[in-house]
Amino acid sequence: MGFSTVLGKVIFMLVFMAMGFVLVKARAATPEHGKTISSFLLYCVTPSMLLSSFHEMDYTPQTGLKLLYFFLFSLAIQLLMMGILWLILHKRLNDGKYRILIIGAYMGNVGFFGQPVIHALYPGDALASCYCMMFAISMNILLFTIGEFMVSQDRRFISLKKTIINPTILTLFVVLPLYLLRIKFPNGVYNLFSTLRGMSGPLCMFVLGLRLATMSLKEIFGEPFAYLVSSMKLVAFPLLTYLVLLLIPGVDQTFKVTMVIMAGCPCASMILAMAELHDCEQKNAAYTVLISAILCVFTLPLLTLLA
Repeated sequence: MGFSTVLGKVIFMLVFMAMGFVLVKARAATPEHGKTISSFLLYCVTPSMLLSSFHEMDYTPQTGLKLLYFFLFSLAIQLLMMGILWLILHKRLNDGKYRILIIGAYMGNVGFFGQPVIHALYPGDALASCYCMMFAISMNILLFTIGEFMVSQDRRFISLKKTIINPTILTLFVVLPLYLLRIKFPNGVYNLFSTLRGMSGPLCMFVLGLRLATMSLKEIFGEPFAYLVSSMKLVAFPLLTYLVLLLIPGVDQTFKVTMVIMAGCPCASMILAMAELHDCEQKNAAYTVLISAILCVFTLPLLTLLA
């Protein structure tokens, strides 16, 4: 059941990528539209995902501890993956593509891609949705600290301000007091946030389709480096996560499946944004994001069988 559910959801989202690709090729849309949609995703959809997920779950000390545990484990497993690759590749880090490999191997599209997949697997399970948000928060913390340094190789870009002042973390400062005090939104407000949350996956994939249409398919699918990073992100990282989870007693099934699926999400689009910002292997970053999004149609359903 889980295999077919995830396979159907991944194919469903890839259809939106195909739509973006076709519209650009048919000159009914332009790649510049992607910037507007990306801003909408970042500043409207991302906060709505957090707000709606926590709204659906009533606070208890037990669920609060589960969320904290999930956050700490997700942070630790990402650091572990990064540390392993750094030990292997640290002598080659003068070459930007290996720095892209390290962050691409553990930073995934966990919010816009992973959350819809988990919602399909566990419909109506508020805890599973909040688990996804905990993973997204831990990744955001790493993104604007270690991730930024890894791409830029400049400590000046490690910014506590950026770590805190971004839509995900700022929304967390709003949602946590509401969650702990058990304050609920009016139905109309919740329905708005829930509707925006449902748009996350399709819109993200649509933007990737717009980008894909501007690139040479021969170059994208003929770049071995993109497959190397994708294999790290889609196979090696979730397998590492699964093996570590086996060593920890008392982990429930929802925790395990959600963690493995989050680890197996395709590479985060923010990797491309950082590569462009710091002029570091932009093409390889773009190819990796796109190839991993396509290949996950095969890997994510298989991960459900494993988990």
